[in-house]
Parts: sequence; structure tokens; C-alpha cells
Amino acid sequence: MAAVLGQFLEFHPIHGTNVQLDPTGTRATRVESFANGICFSRHPLSPGEIFLVEIEEKELGWCGHLRIGLTAHDPGNLQTVPEYSIPDLVDLGNSWVFAITRSHNKVVEEEEPPAGDDLAGGHRLGRGEPEGAPAEQANSRPKMFFTSPHLCIDTIYIPMDKLIGRSRPGRYSHILDDLYKMNALPPTARRSRIGVVYVPRAPGLADMHIIINGEDMGASAKGISTSQPLYAVVDIFAATKCVRIVQVEYGFASLQTLCRKAIQKNIVHRMALDWLELPEILKNFCKYE
Repeated sequence: MAAVLGQFLEFHPIHGTNVQLDPTGTRATRVESFANGICFSRHPLSPGEIFLVEIEEKELGWCGHLRIGLTAHDPGNLQTVPEYSIPDLVDLGNSWVFAITRSHNKVVEEEEPPAGDDLAGGHRLGRGEPEGAPAEQANSRPKMFFTSPHLCIDTIYIPMDKLIGRSRPGRYSHILDDLYKMNALPPTARRSRIGVVYVPRAPGLADMHIIINGEDMGASAKGISTSQPLYAVVDIFAATKCVRIVQVEYGFASLQTLCRKAIQKNIVHRMALDWLELPEILKNFCKYE
């Protein structure tokens, strides 16, 4: 697994009709309407490999948000990309899609389904409760900052460094950064980072997990067959306008990342980077990553 993890992730050139990719293939924008915004990972994911995106732009006036999940369909073999991930893509079978909401994304464990009742057909996931739902149904928030360098899901370890959203540099960015670390901001907010990963459970089977700003939302789909390659699905739906892929480093960190961590550790505020005698490209890397 370690030999495959860490590949440079891109969006697949096959996508919804309203999607426009940037030249790097890592930034996807829905250019009109609210639908036809489905994107796929260019290559199948490996077990434990997270496909992580950051919400870059929002669009007011629409009801609904980002949707993310997995599919066993090779995007290159699709005759047409469905207009919606829910229900169109999941109705094709072998697709599992989670609808992100402002405050109700934590998976509530339910009784195991009867033997033979698997998820092979694909399912809509994420209940999408109304905003006024009782508070006890909302996501449980961690009460302190993340301190572990990795997010651990059973035997899978994902570096925490890139999982948590960061605000744009500004006077109050340090306060916003703390709110991201506490997962206290809505998952649908700008700069929020949302990822999907599948975790092996038994020979030939895996569970899908959604990660929001460094917090595991639980097993969103169970018993997914890994006999076929699994591609990430990102539906840039409704109020979500633009997302970019965040590259996650596994194993030894790059020299660039080590430099960034050393600099960030010794400054009080990201705006102080402007006063350092550093190359502009390094300053920007330290500010935004």
C-alpha cells in the first residue's frame, strides 16, 4: 500500500457538462446552473488513500451542498455522466454517495443488516436533516484541538497535516484556523476540507468513511466490494461552486513541507510571514497550506 499512496491526484477528464477543470486538473468549477457538476478521480483509489478536496467558492441562491463518495464505474466507460450523483449515479448501482449538510454528517451506527443484504446496488447516504433539527442530532464536536499527527481509522493512518481547512490570511485568520481545528465551522463553509477513503474490513470488502476537517464521520457505507477499482466521486452541487484537490503526503514529508512546518512553528501569526526575508513562493506556500 505504501508504494501506491502519495500519487499525484487529479480529476478525471470525463465529468459533468457544467464542470470546467483548470490546466492542472486539480481545480474543478461548476460554471453554470446547479447540477451536472459530477467529477471523478482520474485513477482508482488505493485502500487507505484519501481523496481530499477543499471548498474554494460558494454560490448563493441554491439549496444543497457538496456530495462525495465512491463508484465502481470507470468514468471512461460511461456513455453519459449523470446529471446528479443522487439519485442518478447511485441508481446505476455500485456507487455510494454522501450528501454533505451544514451540521448533520456524523453517521449513527445502526443494527447490522441481515446476511446477504449488502450495498452492492449503491445507496444515497447522508440524511440531510433540515437546519432546524434538534441539537442532539447534530455532529458531535471535539472539545479540544487535534494533537495526533495522524487520523487513525482501524489500521489506516492518514497524516493530519493537510486534513484541516485553513482560512485566508487576515487579521482574524488565527481565530478562524482554531475554529477549523475544532471542526466548529459548518462543513459547507469556504476553506472546509472534505475527503473520502475506503478502509478494508474483511477479504474483498471495505467500508467508506467521510472525513471533514480532520474528523472521521464514521462508516458511511459498509461491505463495499473491492473486487473492482473504486473511483472517488465529487458532485459540485448547488451552493458549492468550486473545489480543489489537496495533495496528502504519506510516509516521509518532503523538504518543502518540513520547511513550512519549521517556519509556521516559529511565528505567532501567518501575516508575520510578510516581514520575513523569504522567497515569495515560499511565503505563499506557508500562508495557504
